[in-house]
Amino acid sequence: MPSLPGINHQRAIKAFEKAGFQIVRQGKHITMTDGQHILTIPRANPIELLQINYML
Repeated sequence: MPSLPGINHQRAIKAFEKAGFQIVRQGKHITMTDGQHILTIPRANPIELLQINYML
């Protein structure tokens, strides 16, 4: 089975910002919130799609 392509962490951040999330903290991981939910995005390139699926 072929591996799934990943996406750049900056592209993921922009997508979550369009969905209403804001950056709260930055370091090795970026923490975002929309007031109810908290996401932690690793600064890895690429981010595997399975990791993004777990975030949702």
